[in-house]
Amino acid sequence: MSAPPTDRLAHTSSRGVFVTMGGFGGKTLIQLASTVVLARLLSPADFGLVAMVTAIVGVADLVRDFGLTGAIIQSRKLSDRMWMSVMWLSVALGIGLMLLIAASAPLIALLYDEERLIPLTLAIAPILLINGLTMPMQARVQRDLRFGTLAGIDVVSMLVGVGLGITTAALGWGVWSLVVMSGSGQVYRLVALWVGTRPRFGRPHISREVLPLVTTGGSIFGVQLLNYATKNLDNVVIGQQLGPAALGQYSRAYALYLLPMQQLNGTLGRVALPVLSKLQDDPERYRRYTRGALMIIGYLTIPVYAVAAAVAAPLIAILLGPGWQEAATIFSILAIAGVAQSIGSVLGWLYITLGRAHRQLVFFVVTRPLLIAGYFLGIWWAGTEGLALVFGLLSLALLVPELYYATSGTFMRVRDILMPILRPLILAPLCYAAAAAVQRATDGLPAIVQLTLGVAAGAVPFLACLAIPAYRRDLAQIAGFVKQVRKPARAAPGESATTPGASEASAEPATGEVDEVIRDDAAVMRERKAES
Repeated sequence: MSAPPTDRLAHTSSRGVFVTMGGFGGKTLIQLASTVVLARLLSPADFGLVAMVTAIVGVADLVRDFGLTGAIIQSRKLSDRMWMSVMWLSVALGIGLMLLIAASAPLIALLYDEERLIPLTLAIAPILLINGLTMPMQARVQRDLRFGTLAGIDVVSMLVGVGLGITTAALGWGVWSLVVMSGSGQVYRLVALWVGTRPRFGRPHISREVLPLVTTGGSIFGVQLLNYATKNLDNVVIGQQLGPAALGQYSRAYALYLLPMQQLNGTLGRVALPVLSKLQDDPERYRRYTRGALMIIGYLTIPVYAVAAAVAAPLIAILLGPGWQEAATIFSILAIAGVAQSIGSVLGWLYITLGRAHRQLVFFVVTRPLLIAGYFLGIWWAGTEGLALVFGLLSLALLVPELYYATSGTFMRVRDILMPILRPLILAPLCYAAAAAVQRATDGLPAIVQLTLGVAAGAVPFLACLAIPAYRRDLAQIAGFVKQVRKPARAAPGESATTPGASEASAEPATGEVDEVIRDDAAVMRERKAES
């Protein structure tokens, strides 16, 4: 009996995870390098000034997107006319909001009582138009599962931005080097996507056919807006209450705290949204995919946050240099929120891919104001450190009811979310305790020695747990996922197999091919019987 054929969607999605992970890994290394270099060329106040502006401009960017990216990916079918309408709508929103933010520059400066923000706001505002042009093209590439294309654009755009940012910072441009870094990367992304997708805008027209996307996007936008407010009003509160220097310390700690989530959750999320949207009528495969993604997230983020929190002092000293001690304490505390948000991001996949964005909006309307109120309580209680602690504890507390709310009324069960992360959660405190004990014992030694020994100690419980059969089974499942990636996908009838050395682009499925290869289980079983 011949071996059963590889499930093409499983192969495409799992390979997409690793291609995308490579892109995010490249971005992470570049971002770390920029953090190390720029922290020594610029002051905390420089980072704080840019964070003040981007906290406000980011709201306008959410309005500009209006949830259309998620709506496009989730939609079952989109005509060429709808695509052109989406593109013109996105451009119109980008132009309007760019002009609005530019006109609001004096008000932003007044909010923070900082005149230097006026020219910075005027320089950053055009990014809204660039993003308006970019969004439909990126959504189409993601919808077509062209993960290699996106990964390449991610890495090169980051490299362009960081290269110009560091160069201008070395030339003494100060805070303006951060504006150059952001803007140049976005311009490259626009050009690369334009070349990769060759969009057809047609005549300026927004068809009524786009209204269903706008309706779905509106709910997604509401969720994104509340989520953005939760993640960025802390910057506004700190900047307004404590000034740019304190905000610079906090923003650098927050940026480093986000790296594990951006690397893994960002990777899996980019692949999961289009794939799960195509599996929404296949409950068993949907559950399998979600459980597998959660297991990877559990083992590769939860223990990482635990160990990073324990060795925060030497880690920040190496990455940022002297003068950033406050950022180390904040980073250690934010790791609590990192555990909660790593898991919570998967619940966001469920809402969007099962067409329940309206339900997520209801939950966020109730819970996000609680997190925002926690910012004011935390900063009143203990400054930036109190704010970070209250944010982390509230994030953990609200995760429990959301598990039940997100799965209620669906074929997903609470145990589908909890079981894959249960063993990593048990492991995390052991990793933290081991790393923290060694870090305290080596206090006074060079930072690199403290960091090396602390990370090594944190890895000991992780390795020791492999003596337990349940942990070995989990590792075998993750290894099976990797093995799935390495297997060549079975060629469809009439389709030649990809030969060694063929370009990545030729191995990526086009839109029509994706629709062809996503077959129901009955069809797959018929093929297997025929081959036998």
